[in-house]
Amino acid sequence: MKDVSLFIPCTVDLFAPRIGEAVVNILRRVGVNPIYHEEQTCCGQPAMNAGYREEAKKVAKHFISVFEKDEVIVSPAGSCVCMVKDRYPEILEDEPDWLRRAEALGPRLYEFSQYLVDVLKVEDVGASFQGKVTYHESCHILRGLGISEQPKKLIRAVKGAQLVLLENADNCCGFGGEFANDFPDISESMVRDKVESFLASGANLLVLNEPGCFLNIGGYLNRNHPGKKVMHLASFLATDGREAHYGN
Repeated sequence: MKDVSLFIPCTVDLFAPRIGEAVVNILRRVGVNPIYHEEQTCCGQPAMNAGYREEAKKVAKHFISVFEKDEVIVSPAGSCVCMVKDRYPEILEDEPDWLRRAEALGPRLYEFSQYLVDVLKVEDVGASFQGKVTYHESCHILRGLGISEQPKKLIRAVKGAQLVLLENADNCCGFGGEFANDFPDISESMVRDKVESFLASGANLLVLNEPGCFLNIGGYLNRNHPGKKVMHLASFLATDGREAHYGN
């Protein structure tokens, strides 16, 4: 059984641990042995987005020290993957040794659906769901990593699931980390538009692949449309599809 290192981001660790558990279950199901470094912490993205570059650099160095010996690292958060791949070389460019280590690590880090479909060549993980499903394209996953078809292939392979179109699927949900905190009214309007598209799709469930979007859209649904549910892709694939709860 192949060992794969897990990077579980802050949002999952603190607010949605079932996503992390689902990733573990799916990887084991497809013949992979997930390992977890307990000394791992944040990737540094919140500090970087808030303008604390030196603090983000310290966190980046810790991340590299923890994971650089691993052959493969998998994460259920595309924004964190983007941080490591794209921003680490930027913030460490003035320190040649750390820059080299960051550039060596980046190609070994994969977003969850990317690893399943592109690396393992797996689409059917044995999941089932009776109903219509639609998919939200998270900004970092789509624009930062170029990942779009991989999650959809996994959804289409779920027994009984019908993937339906989400209008404006690639529009931001309004989370954007610091953006939602700094511009709450605009963020609220954006997530409202996203949810209206979800309701218009006729889908029973909205599936997405980014913990930040999950918390933002899930929170809005919980407050305004409690009968409608959202799930992270890992949770959707790990269950029989009937338990679509906010917090999964």
